[in-house]
Amino acid sequence: MYDYYLGGKDHYAADRAAADEAIAADPTLLTLLRENRAFLGRAVRYLAEQGIDQFLDIGTGLPTQQNVHQIAQSVNPAARVAYVDYDGQVVAHGRAILADSPGTRMIQADARDPREILENDEVRRLLDFGKPIALLLVATLHFIPDEDDPQGIMAELRDALAPGSHLALTHASADGVPDVVAKVVEVYKRTSAPGTPRTQEQVAGLFGDFELLDPGIVWAPLWRPERSITLEEALPIWFYAGVGRKH
Repeated sequence: MYDYYLGGKDHYAADRAAADEAIAADPTLLTLLRENRAFLGRAVRYLAEQGIDQFLDIGTGLPTQQNVHQIAQSVNPAARVAYVDYDGQVVAHGRAILADSPGTRMIQADARDPREILENDEVRRLLDFGKPIALLLVATLHFIPDEDDPQGIMAELRDALAPGSHLALTHASADGVPDVVAKVVEVYKRTSAPGTPRTQEQVAGLFGDFELLDPGIVWAPLWRPERSITLEEALPIWFYAGVGRKH
C-alpha cells in the first residue's frame, strides 16, 4: 500500500483497493504519506551530514522510492544501511532491488522482537554497535499495539545503541484531526496491519531519555522544512515526527 501511495510499481491489486479506500476516507492521505517520506529524507540527510554513517531502518517496506541508502550515500558514499521488514515477500523483493547496492542489507525480522534484529548476523556484520547508529522507525510504531509494549521495545533498541546515536521516527497522531484519523484507522483494521494512533506525549515517551533535537516533536512537515510552512498547512498532516540524540 505504501509503495502505491508513493507512486511506485511494486504492489498488488488488493493493496491498491485498500489504499484507495483509505484515500477515500482521507483525501489528504497521499500528501500526508509523501510528507512523511520527505521528513525521512530530511532527517537522513541531516544525520549523514552530522557524520552518522550507519543506519538501521526498521519497518522499511519496499525500498523503492528515495531510499535511505541513496540519501545517506549522496552525503557519504561509505554509509551503510540495514533495512528490516517482517514480510517475507517484501524482504525477498527488497533483496532483489538492493542486489547491486553496496553497503546495504535487507533482513526479515519483526519489530516486536528487537533481540531478533539486534542479534542478526547480517546486521552485526554490516553495523558496528560500538559506534553511533541512526535508528529509523518511520511510520512503523503505530502498527505495534499497546499489548505488544512499544515502550519496552523501544527501550531495548535504545539501550543497544552507542552514545552519539540518533533515533528518528514518525507516528500517527491521536491529536489534531480525530474524525479523519478514525476513518483511516477503521480501513486499516481490515488489513494485515491495524493502526494505533498515539498522543504527542505518548510519542515523546518512545524517545526515552534521548535529547530531542529542535524543533522537538511536531507535525512532520514542520520538522526543519525546506520551505516556509504554516501550522494551518501542517495540521492535516496528522503524523508526528522527531529526532533524538543519545548522550
